[in-house]
Amino acid sequence: MDEVKIEHAPPAAVEYLALRQIAGLSPMSREGAEIGLPRSLFAVCLREADVLIGMGRVIGDGGCFFQVVDIAVHPDLQGKGYGKLIMIEIMNYLREAVPARGLVSLLADVPADRLYAQFGFEYTSPKSEGMWWRQGE
Repeated sequence: MDEVKIEHAPPAAVEYLALRQIAGLSPMSREGAEIGLPRSLFAVCLREADVLIGMGRVIGDGGCFFQVVDIAVHPDLQGKGYGKLIMIEIMNYLREAVPARGLVSLLADVPADRLYAQFGFEYTSPKSEGMWWRQGE
């Protein structure tokens, strides 16, 4: 990991969309990425020779609610601790930024849920269940 550069800024929309796609995350629109990325509360990018190899963001209202999103590592580099490095950076931010009783949530794809559990994230069920709505094409 010595060759990896850590940046605390969101990626450009084009590289964000490309990493989401290659990492198997759901597709987003370029329009949405261009609107949303600059509004991140916190972002971390991992780069090798200026190429985006990993990322993660925190979004929300900055006071009561925070959501961890876009955790992605290039498939060729998964299993090398980069996801954990991204989460360490995010947790450092959250520990400083989240006020008392602030709620941090995320949607965990399996098997990434094991990574998030290492950082204290717990399943909400059966007390509550995650739900979502997505705008059509």
